[in-house]
Amino acid sequence: MCLAIPMKVVQINGNTAQVEQGGLTRSARIDFLPGVRLGDYVLVHAGIAIEQVRPEEAEETLRLIRAIIDEVR
Repeated sequence: MCLAIPMKVVQINGNTAQVEQGGLTRSARIDFLPGVRLGDYVLVHAGIAIEQVRPEEAEETLRLIRAIIDEVR
């Protein structure tokens, strides 16, 4: 099973973006998403941004992930 996490684009340098979620910052390739801008949310899987998502969709997905984590604890 694969999981892509919604992350916010905070910096862009060529085909690489710095993305952030919950205080964690990572690099992600954005080759597949040429229209991505600062502040956009993208789904990141294995260091690659695979889809751009609306902020509302990103927040709902993150809320569900947090609920699952809380349930497992």
